[in-house]
Amino acid sequence: MTTTQRPPEEQQLPFNVFAKACPSRGTLEHVTGRWGALTLGALYEGTLRFNELRRRVDGVSEKMLSQTLHALERDGLVHREAQPTNPPRVDYELTPLGREVAERLLSLIHCVEGSMETVLRSRERYDATRGAR
Repeated sequence: MTTTQRPPEEQQLPFNVFAKACPSRGTLEHVTGRWGALTLGALYEGTLRFNELRRRVDGVSEKMLSQTLHALERDGLVHREAQPTNPPRVDYELTPLGREVAERLLSLIHCVEGSMETVLRSRERYDATRGAR
């Protein structure tokens, strides 16, 4: 069995996201935050320009998308390509690591989307018995 196939408790990894000072914790936040996950998922479909990406990730502000892209680029998940044109053209695409992470995120996203009827019924039951908060 390879390292990636072992259960998490058996893996001997050099980083531990559960440790307060571990640098992997910041990357996990960038990847699993609302805008990070949606940005990676959108870029999985292919290379996009900033405004195309902003339209695809409905609801994200220009500032938040810019911050998200900077963080994902710094972590090596997104590649930014600036073209020397007038006006400037900037394309964003996933790196190989970004594609791997996005694939896993998309599996989670599809699981959530496919379970929404169950989730909504559960919310209704919860709200009916405990009241909406």
